[in-house]
Formats: sequence, C-alpha cells, structure tokens
Amino acid sequence: MNFQQLRIIRETVRQNFNLTDVANALFTSQPGVSKHIKDLEDELGVELFIRRGKRLLGLTEPGKELVVIVERMLLDARNIKKLADQFTQKDQGQLTIVTTHTQARYALPKVVTSFKQEYPKVHLALHQGSPQEIVQQLLSGEADIGIATESLDTESELVTFPYYDWHHAVLVPAGHPLLDVQPLSLAALAEYPIVTYHTGFTGRSKIDRAFAEANLSPDIVMSALDADVIKSYVELGLGIGIIAPGAYNAAKDNDLRLIEAPELFALNTTRIAVRRGHYLRGYAYRFIELCAPLLTEANVRAAVSPQREAGF
Repeated sequence: MNFQQLRIIRETVRQNFNLTDVANALFTSQPGVSKHIKDLEDELGVELFIRRGKRLLGLTEPGKELVVIVERMLLDARNIKKLADQFTQKDQGQLTIVTTHTQARYALPKVVTSFKQEYPKVHLALHQGSPQEIVQQLLSGEADIGIATESLDTESELVTFPYYDWHHAVLVPAGHPLLDVQPLSLAALAEYPIVTYHTGFTGRSKIDRAFAEANLSPDIVMSALDADVIKSYVELGLGIGIIAPGAYNAAKDNDLRLIEAPELFALNTTRIAVRRGHYLRGYAYRFIELCAPLLTEANVRAAVSPQREAGF
C-alpha cells in the first residue's frame, strides 16, 4: 500500500468514478490508475468498487469504509508537513481563505490589512465562491478557513464558529416613497419589484421565509451573487433592494438610502469554518482571532482537534 494508491482511491470518488478524469487530475495514465486500484484490491483481498465490465459504478461496502480512512490518512499526511513548517518557518507560508464576494468585499478588508501587517511574509490567498464551493474546498484541504452565512454549519466534518450577526436591510433610491412608510412592513415591500441575492447566498433563505410566512409573493425581478450588482440595479430604478447592511456605504452610495428593518427578517449569522482535524498554522489561528477576538487559539484548537470528537 502506498500514498499514490490512496490518492487514486480518493480522486476516483471525487471524479465520479471516471478513471480518465482521475488520471488527468493526478497527471498519470488511465492504465496506471487501473493497475493501482487492482493492486490495492489484491493486497486487501476485497473489491473496493462496483463494476460493470471495465467501468466503475460506485463503491462497495468495504470501499465506502476505506474512503473514510483514506481521507483521514491523507489529511494527516498534510498535517505532518504543516507541523514541520510551523517550527521551521513560523512566520512564513500560505494561508488560504475561501469566502463569498460579500464577505471578501465588505467584512474582511480590515482583518486582512491587520493580518498582513503582523505577517508580511505569509502569502494570503483569498478565494471567492458559493457556500457549497466553500464547503468543498474546506473538505478537500484546498482551503484552511471558510467564511460564509450559508451551508457551513450543515456539514459534520466542519467545525464552525460565529463571526457576526446581522439582519437584512432595504435599499431604495433617494426620495423613494418607502422612506416615509412608518412602520415598514413586508406588505409594503411586496408592492415594489425587488432585487436581492441569488438563492443560496447571503441569507436569501431568510428573505424567502419571511415573505412566505406572511403569505406574500414578492416580485423578485432580479437576483445577484453580490451586493455591488444589487446596488447598481436599484440605482437604475429596476426595483428596491434587500441587502446585507454592511454592503452599504453612505459616503459612496450617495444616491441610495438604507432602511434598517431588523423586525422584518430573521437574524443571520456569518460563520467561520475549518475542517475537523485539519492542522492550522499559528498564523491561521491569529487570522480567526482578528475576525472575532473571543475565538482565541486555545478555543479554536480545542474545537478543531479530532480528539474532541473521540471524547478524549
């Protein structure tokens, strides 16, 4: 048994059992991939994959259990390398953060600035993606830390921590009639076309639920992945916007007005996530603490440690 065989097993599952794609992902040949799989099966004495002719269709029961072990072994192999780097290059290396556009654009700039001042030799890679892409990059080990409002707390392999709480707010052009509506209601909002976040982004589920519970069917004329697009189309008169209030800047968005409406929409919690058992360098803990001072290295380390899950 060797690490290449383990990588092939993992990649075969990731590539939906297409061995040509596995070979391309691992920069090897398809016959070589097939041979590694057969050699491992012969060594273990069990079939790991369900087959139809030469095609792989899925995992056998032993294969399903093996994949869990393989993931853990490869994660620990990466952890060993990071552990060595922690002691030989304490203030150097790479930290990969994956987040949504809203967080990258509005929540993180001050944190990133402070972090770079403390760790100028650490390369900070800030990737943007959907909440589901963030989950996948954390699980695959491509990213160290994920930040989003959606999806992170539904995956058992991730440990999540609250970053900050917020309510959606209403965005309108200057002089809009809604500025004079007191108190503001969902019924009043539903009288206008609405521009807001795409499904699955930035608390959109809370917006949909609020209207549904009020038995209202809002006219959502456009959805977008980030607040900058929403603001642009509200300014053009396409409709009113529903956004995260942190995306509004009164000085820059001087043709728009933000109406705070915490009573209309449920509370959102933006969360920080790391994979359970994933080894974090010292500067990764510091980045998390810069986001939320209560999330000290000791608190995060205790939660992320695999021993916590095992009860030790």
